[in-house]
Amino acid sequence: MFSLQKWSLGAVCTLLLILTACGGQTPASQGSNTAGSTDSGKLKDVKVVLDWTPNTNHTGLYVAKDQGYYEEAGLNVEIVQPGEGGADQMVASNAVPFGISYQESVTQARTQGVPLVSIAAVIQHNTSGFAAPVDRGIKSPKDFEGKKYGGWGSPVEEAVMKSIMELDGGDVSKVENINMGDADFFTAVKRDIDFAWIFYAWTGIEAELRGEQLDMLYVKDYSQSLDYYTPVIVTNEQTMNNDPELVKAFMSATAKGYQYAIDQPEKAAEILSKAVPELDKELVLASQKWLSPRYQDDAAQWGVQKTEVWKNYSDWMYERKLLDKPLEVEKAFTNDFLPQNGES
Repeated sequence: MFSLQKWSLGAVCTLLLILTACGGQTPASQGSNTAGSTDSGKLKDVKVVLDWTPNTNHTGLYVAKDQGYYEEAGLNVEIVQPGEGGADQMVASNAVPFGISYQESVTQARTQGVPLVSIAAVIQHNTSGFAAPVDRGIKSPKDFEGKKYGGWGSPVEEAVMKSIMELDGGDVSKVENINMGDADFFTAVKRDIDFAWIFYAWTGIEAELRGEQLDMLYVKDYSQSLDYYTPVIVTNEQTMNNDPELVKAFMSATAKGYQYAIDQPEKAAEILSKAVPELDKELVLASQKWLSPRYQDDAAQWGVQKTEVWKNYSDWMYERKLLDKPLEVEKAFTNDFLPQNGES
């Protein structure tokens, strides 16, 4: 999980083309019945698409499926990998009703007229940041100067780097940017680059297990505006407006899955490892122990999103010309489908 995401203006343009061509199709897997009320009494088939290869950001989904929470909600949920177009395109075009995305992607999409809506924050605070082997001497953002950064070519990368470097008296023009695509972080820092942007819960924990010490600069530590939600669970406006019971049923079961992962990280790790046996079991367990208390963190419940978090980050993006217009925050996310207190 070296690359955080393939986020770009081009991806949003592709989304708009797909929406125009498809006209908001109804996915064949959804059928026409609402959750829990099929005429035949059978479970409703529903797909949720991941943003990346399976990892502990997704554990709650796998737990909800394994423990029968989706079935109890009247759903037969299939967890699928993103196609070439990515999860956002699949959800926005209504090819699938649910997916994993990021606040930065949803923000960009919404300002371009793409009908993605965030319905839960998977992790309450941003656990991503710039990481480098300790021998590179990167202890603060100013130390990026003269170093090679491996990224994926998104405008937001340089904007974030510039923002935190300026706070530290650094000059982003003195950083050499190398587009590394999907390259493995550990191979890349030995051969081509000095530092990269990672999720600590996966790549950082893997470094610990390898005995490779990293200096980690979390972006949220340098600006409140950069403490955004990543990742998030998304749906599209068509599903949300036409089948709110489906969204409510899916989120009720998913919330149970993440609560289980919060309460029982070891068992949750076993479930993920069983579902995706190609993953390193030791890494899954260590990552899960690190991440489980961070899913909800200081929020009143798992999944809750705050207006100020969306506004702070979208204002930051707009000020840096990463958005064509300000975000209509109230349309970008909702907490309405999260279980209310006392609901199972």
